[in-house]
Amino acid sequence: MVVLSRFEDHDGFDGVMLGHPNAEWHLEFTRQHEHAAGRAPTQDRLLVFYLPDRTTWEHGIQRMRDPGHVPVPSCNPFWDRAGTTFEDPDGYRVILQNASWAK
Repeated sequence: MVVLSRFEDHDGFDGVMLGHPNAEWHLEFTRQHEHAAGRAPTQDRLLVFYLPDRTTWEHGIQRMRDPGHVPVPSCNPFWDRAGTTFEDPDGYRVILQNASWAK
């Protein structure tokens, strides 16, 4: 996943789009000027990335740690068995899971 685009002060919003350059999707994170987002209502508001290759998963964890993000215990112990959970300042959580996604 890479930064696809960024914008600043577009009608009072800043944002960043993350994704794969060849994919038909992206994640867009925005912030409205002078508006507090508020805390997540529960610790189980998750964005999960499945990274089955161990080296890729370890690299992803290091990329989170490098700027100072610290892993936290997951609300659901399932995620701690093969994953690492990070929490943003608003309480929303991202999990890097060392597994393949399966239905």
